[in-house]
Amino acid sequence: MSQLFSEFTLRGLTLRNRTVVSPMCQFASQMGLLDDWHLVHLGRFAVGGFGLVYVEATAVTPEGRITYADSGLWNDAHIPPLRRIVDFLHAHGAAAAIQLAHAGRKATTPHPWRKTDTADAKARAGFEDWQPVAPSALPHAEGHKVPHELSIGEIETLVQRFVEAAERALAAGFDIVEIHGAHGYLIDQFLSPLANKRTDKYGGSRENRMRFMLEVADGIRRVWPDEKPLFARLSVQDWHPDGWQIEDSVALAAELKSRGVDLIDCSSGGFAEGQVKGGALYQVPFAQAVRSGAAIPTMAVGLIDDANAADAVIANGQADLVAFGRPALEDPNWPVHAKRALEGTEGLYDLYAGPVGHAIRAMDKALGR
Repeated sequence: MSQLFSEFTLRGLTLRNRTVVSPMCQFASQMGLLDDWHLVHLGRFAVGGFGLVYVEATAVTPEGRITYADSGLWNDAHIPPLRRIVDFLHAHGAAAAIQLAHAGRKATTPHPWRKTDTADAKARAGFEDWQPVAPSALPHAEGHKVPHELSIGEIETLVQRFVEAAERALAAGFDIVEIHGAHGYLIDQFLSPLANKRTDKYGGSRENRMRFMLEVADGIRRVWPDEKPLFARLSVQDWHPDGWQIEDSVALAAELKSRGVDLIDCSSGGFAEGQVKGGALYQVPFAQAVRSGAAIPTMAVGLIDDANAADAVIANGQADLVAFGRPALEDPNWPVHAKRALEGTEGLYDLYAGPVGHAIRAMDKALGR
């Protein structure tokens, strides 16, 4: 049996395999509410055999959205649509994760394709605009808004907003909460010296810059049940000599582990100053470095689309889970096709949920496959 299709257990949760659908923003919400689009978009991955499916980066405050059309979990009205999605994922064999996020100074980014050049267009789109916040009053890049620099009291309030969102995620039935500390968003802004120029207890030394993330992790772990895993996504490095480095991520991962975080989702980059050097499997070494350096399970992500390569990541001990973005979008049945490539048809049909598996089994039998 391939390692990619072995079970994986953390705390009281066992995933049916190591394939994960990465959180991918759909820019299709109004006031943070998910709808039929999100149910179909996410549900098809469970039907297609993935072990774990993420809901996209979900804002803990209205001002924490990347765009006005992003998912939210800042009030109880958001719970029922999410519960509907979670129930569907569970019914078809997948576990459900949600990534809790705050975009910080990268909030209120223009919608990537919806036009809002007239008052009518803005009204139809549910357009909203606001001033972003950040650890320091530095814009993300030229042309971006100058953020409001958070006070200590405002930081403490935001920690509580993450905790409250985790409580709502629990009410919605999620198996895993992931803290989004990557990609140049708010927590990452606190971590990186490229964005954090504070001189108080949240700035300066690495320990101080880690404080906000650790307070969020502590707060969520207090309300998140012991039997449920807690993940954190990190940009393992900023791709800039003056930014956050791999050794910083190893130190942070070890500290997060001591506070009850169970796995590090290893990505990179997110700041305008950084120069990402991509390529196939380019972030797998980051997952391996954090896994070995902090003795914590990791997830690899980024330009992984070949079944044999994904299986080797697990078999070689470079990571414990493999996440897929574009490959999942292009082929929601990626796990089924990968399992056929790696193992033939042994146990293949069990990956498909319900009637789909029975129908394909019958068709293959008729074709002599």
